[in-house]
Amino acid sequence: MDFHGRIGRTFAGSRSWWPPRRSPGPGAPSIVLVLVDDVGFADLGCYGSEIPTPHLDALAADGIQWTDFHVTPMCSPTRAALLTGVNPHLAGVGHVSNSDPGFPGYAGEISPEAVTMAEIFRDAGWLTLAVGKWHLTKDSDMSDAGPRHAWPLQRGFDRFYGFLEAFTNHHHPHRLIRDNSAVKTDRYPDGYYLADDLTREAVEMIRQAGERPFLLYLAHGAAHAPLQAPAEDIARFDYRDGWDAVRERRFRRQCELGLLPEGTVLPPRESAPGDDVPAWDDLAPATRRLFARYMEVYAAMIAAVDRSVGEIRRTLTELGRLDDTVFVFTSDNGASREGEAHGTTQYLRTLLSAGSRHDREDPDADLDRLDLVGGPRTLAHYPRGWAMAGNTPFRLYKRNTHAGGHAVPLLMSWPAGLPQRGERLGHWAYVTDVLPTLIELTGVQAAEGLPRTGRSLLRDGPERGQYFELQGHRGYVRGTWEIVTRHAPLTPFGEHEWELYHRPSDRAQASDLAAEHPALVRELAGEWERAARANRVYPLDEGSRLRYLLRPPWQRDPAPVRLRPPVPTLERWQALQLVQWRSFTITATVAEPGTGVLVAHGGQGGGYLLYAEDELVFAHNGFGVVRELRAGPLGRMIEVEVSAPGGWVWDVRVRVDGRLRGELTGLPMLAAFCPLEGIDAGIDRRSPVSWEVFRRHGPFPFGGRLLEVVYTPGPFAPDAGANFVDLVRQLGLRYE
Repeated sequence: MDFHGRIGRTFAGSRSWWPPRRSPGPGAPSIVLVLVDDVGFADLGCYGSEIPTPHLDALAADGIQWTDFHVTPMCSPTRAALLTGVNPHLAGVGHVSNSDPGFPGYAGEISPEAVTMAEIFRDAGWLTLAVGKWHLTKDSDMSDAGPRHAWPLQRGFDRFYGFLEAFTNHHHPHRLIRDNSAVKTDRYPDGYYLADDLTREAVEMIRQAGERPFLLYLAHGAAHAPLQAPAEDIARFDYRDGWDAVRERRFRRQCELGLLPEGTVLPPRESAPGDDVPAWDDLAPATRRLFARYMEVYAAMIAAVDRSVGEIRRTLTELGRLDDTVFVFTSDNGASREGEAHGTTQYLRTLLSAGSRHDREDPDADLDRLDLVGGPRTLAHYPRGWAMAGNTPFRLYKRNTHAGGHAVPLLMSWPAGLPQRGERLGHWAYVTDVLPTLIELTGVQAAEGLPRTGRSLLRDGPERGQYFELQGHRGYVRGTWEIVTRHAPLTPFGEHEWELYHRPSDRAQASDLAAEHPALVRELAGEWERAARANRVYPLDEGSRLRYLLRPPWQRDPAPVRLRPPVPTLERWQALQLVQWRSFTITATVAEPGTGVLVAHGGQGGGYLLYAEDELVFAHNGFGVVRELRAGPLGRMIEVEVSAPGGWVWDVRVRVDGRLRGELTGLPMLAAFCPLEGIDAGIDRRSPVSWEVFRRHGPFPFGGRLLEVVYTPGPFAPDAGANFVDLVRQLGLRYE
């Protein structure tokens, strides 16, 4: 049976208190809401890009294109605001759902007081469908044991297919969910690509809806890292002329299309330390070729998203439903800076370097892997120079509250219900406006909950204010003026940080007027303060990273975990608690000898593997660099002793039947999102730890009889974050 045929289909009941469904009125439209990830304002053809996006351009031509639409500077907060119409902190999601420091504005899941779009439309009789990235569930709640209160079906969706996490491998997703259950698969079909799979699932759900109106929320993982795409799509693009030329061309095209106010200037290339982008022509030729390859993969991901939109629209046309469907397309934040100065072929390594203050970046190794970029063996991200081009003409990037972090495309069409064709609307609009617009267009009665602050996108109403905040960066927009800060971690907050811009004459934030209008800055800063208090923004993130140490209470003495094959994959977050920042021991007990994998944890982005072939081998994949310990004949009891002496390294000893067979020292410690894959006993599922073993044997299930694999967690490393919670808390308090 093929991959899709093996997937079980289960359905979850609605929340017990939810009222009975009503029947939609005659002529009720369906809704398709497509959300993409980390796609900048200038990345679509209809917004000035050279990337061909014919289906999205057709969507713009059939409806309305917004030129001044804004979201939050990061994915989870935008998703919460989009699905509820409530400001993100008030909805409980002021940051990504991978931290829960214990404050109501940063719970990492949508507040039960906030009614979701799916709950509203399901109550009104719509079939509610979610496909793709969720990222509104705490890591600790993602296991097969739950709890599931913050999973899609428990927040109003009838069906779900996708992934719960921030990102996944686009060629070998680490964990897919159908409805309320993990999809069981050992190996993906050759040529598998996530965006195409999500599109197939969405099309199938639409076809199964029959005549019933539906709400489809299709949240693509593209173009979030890792940058990966089918080889034939990558081959279509050539970016050797570099980000400066691309940015200039996009800006000229935007001006020709009338997307920007007359007189808008293109700000200089970013030059502030930590945000700076070098001139393309100053880069070495080999570096330019690698950096161009990163962008070619990114462009291929945009093309895959456009192909997806085309397939959805073709399906609606075939079913005679396109005219009666409200179709909305947008992005969750601006183009991402997460590849920082040099980009990376190993995104998990780069995330760890940024989070740990331990720089493990290796540009030379990235150059050596150029031909692999975009395929399943690399987890790439482009340098921030390409994010600068993606956000043209705006400054800075994802995570920043400058416009580059939150000014994004927005397209909407409804042929039977909206008279606009190819119209552009230039009034300021925000992500919380989407749900009120859909409520107005469909006439549904929305349940009461936390206050929805938005208004219809189709109306330019009276002047209003909107706050922004992310990781200590702040912003506030009111009418023709906006103030914004770029907050450096572990520095004081204060009035000295605010910049002031006049929006009608300076959409691109090129000329700071704060020194000329100090009274206006103070007035707007006071409005930001009041909005922050009303929306649970405090406490501000001072940059100590304390939020990650408080989630959840640290398990200083977790019990050993026994895995007895056949056993499902131990989910990523649970598996990580056994190994992150600490020493641990793995004990594998073999009843009958054979060849194959004894235990695997991780994938091509990093992990470790114990397998028997012609001899016993322990392999460690340190973000793409594999080191092996060949340990001789397989015995009955194999012990892998991993010690964490400090310095973010591991030392490994392998014993067989009580006798030391060898050791490896100075291995990079894996932490944060790495290993991305969970623990498998007796097989290496999905993305393999060792590509060479996978090439020879595939998932390589153990052919003998493996009784059990036992993980015994040991002490934390001396410099583990768990040992410094109080110190980090005191450090952060200096900047309250």
